[in-house]
Amino acid sequence: MWIWALLLLTIALGGFILYNRYKFKQAELKFPPNGRFVTIEGVRLHYISKGSGKPVVLIHGGVLTGNDFERVIEIAAGKGYRAIAFDRPGYGHSERPDSENVTPFVQARLIHAALKELGIEKPILVGHSWSGTLVLSYALLYPQDFEGIVTLGAAMYKEGYPAENGDPISKLVTTPVIGDLVLHTLLRSPLGTFLADRTLQATFAPESIPAGYREATHALWLRPGQFKANREDVLAFSPAAEQISKRYKEINHPVVIVAGEKDPFGTKEQSLRLKEDIPHAELIMLPEVAHMIPQNHPQQVVNAIDRLGRSSSAT
Repeated sequence: MWIWALLLLTIALGGFILYNRYKFKQAELKFPPNGRFVTIEGVRLHYISKGSGKPVVLIHGGVLTGNDFERVIEIAAGKGYRAIAFDRPGYGHSERPDSENVTPFVQARLIHAALKELGIEKPILVGHSWSGTLVLSYALLYPQDFEGIVTLGAAMYKEGYPAENGDPISKLVTTPVIGDLVLHTLLRSPLGTFLADRTLQATFAPESIPAGYREATHALWLRPGQFKANREDVLAFSPAAEQISKRYKEINHPVVIVAGEKDPFGTKEQSLRLKEDIPHAELIMLPEVAHMIPQNHPQQVVNAIDRLGRSSSAT
């Protein structure tokens, strides 16, 4: 009897895997790369770029891709900036290194090398959400190779981070064998899409989700590689932030800190703490604004970049 049960289970799992592979393939066809690639340390990174002038490098948070900054890029390019947005390693159409723990420091190293390869010097760095720690790490690793920093609804400290003490889903997904089974059977199931919708609602609340964002999230975030990269990043954040945050006081470049008054993820408190660590930074609290600032308030992002540009010119 148990042999038949095992056989039925195997057939069912195989069916789930085949269905999920079909959905993953359809998603990649529907959302193909719309930019260019640069290869660093054997890793292909995808980026979109528009405009000419002072370079601005835009680094997305933990869900989707560099396309999170699509409207920011249009506005910035129209104001005389060269705007560049990367898909972080493992996200969108960028590959992820498989030979090391891909911490914020590793991602900063890859993006720094990519900018060197592209001939981009002393950019303004803009980091949203999880990537607040990434751009601050970049600043401390390469203090001669950037002009200033803008943080947007950013996480910079272990204390107060939603996964400060770990995250059960991330631990499950990154567990060998079991994690792979979950990734290849459940992501495009009704349970996977339901949980993705819940995450989206929480991430944008109390503001609205832009048209098409839900579809793109289902297509791109709910792929095994990107979802696992995201969960690895969640687990990597706290130890990295605990290590690097002790050095934020060393940053003497211009910094603009932007947070939404209605951000549900504690980034207001994190931003106030960063202002204490970097007293010369400018702090901007946006009323009636939540977490997803690049998507819902692109003009505010460009305004912050402008303010940093003026600060840079004055120093």
